[in-house]
Amino acid sequence: MHYGGNDWATAQVNGLKSEFEKLGIKVIATTDANFKPDKQVSDIETVMTQDPDIIVSIPTDPVATASAYKKAADAGTKLVFMDNIPQGLTAGKDYVSVVSADNYGNGVVSAHQMAKALGGKGKIGVVFHQADFFVTKQRYDGFKETITKEYPEIQIVEEKGIAGPDFAGDAQAAANAMLSKYPDLSGIWAVWDVPAEGVMAAARAAGRQDLKIATEDLGKNVAIALAKGELVVGLGAQVPFDQGVTEARLAAGALIGKKAPAYVALSALPVDHSNVLEAWKQVYHEDAPKDIQDSYKQ
Repeated sequence: MHYGGNDWATAQVNGLKSEFEKLGIKVIATTDANFKPDKQVSDIETVMTQDPDIIVSIPTDPVATASAYKKAADAGTKLVFMDNIPQGLTAGKDYVSVVSADNYGNGVVSAHQMAKALGGKGKIGVVFHQADFFVTKQRYDGFKETITKEYPEIQIVEEKGIAGPDFAGDAQAAANAMLSKYPDLSGIWAVWDVPAEGVMAAARAAGRQDLKIATEDLGKNVAIALAKGELVVGLGAQVPFDQGVTEARLAAGALIGKKAPAYVALSALPVDHSNVLEAWKQVYHEDAPKDIQDSYKQ
């Protein structure tokens, strides 16, 4: 049960299905709540009528979905979470584990990439996720703390939170405002690849092909930009297929009483122009799509 039919979610589901099949565990339902908590609650209630042994899920909202997950836990279903934990649930009692990327590490990676692209100095803007969401806050903290502590000649002059659901559109509006206010702005950091697409659109509209953009997650559009060597200078990628494999193994272990760590974080993968094609294989366990390969400039 995930919340968006994007590259990241699809890769994680593929990793889950692949590993569950190897373990002889049948997947009886796959749902996409499209970021809507009420839809996810309804999905949980529907799948619980099939008496599942396992639910692997990313809660869209830690408060609004908590009661539905608690009922599933009380019914004996083993819960493994991606990235986020419903409020009030206890590891080892109500759920098995939560699996995530090392999102703080992803933020650190993108900070160093931004600093390298800027030569260690300049003015930058930050587009962060406005919601109270642990993993995106970790990215923001990792990026901001690294820039602030390690690069004194880089100034974060403007920050803007976006709440969605049109994350690309909101980020484009935020970037437009930053570029208008600071004509000498050298770069913008975006909390994941979809907002980064909005920042790219704003940069192109403003004729700012020189803008340096750093972000997180290896989505297709930022991968094309990296392959072309345009706008996006680097990112910290999650390895979602491997996250799915890890979640499946933890869930299967719980069925036979195996204890699991409360939190598992997979290391960030630094991606730039030089390794984007190889990184795609590592992230998605398949070759980069033809349009990314065709975009690559030596």
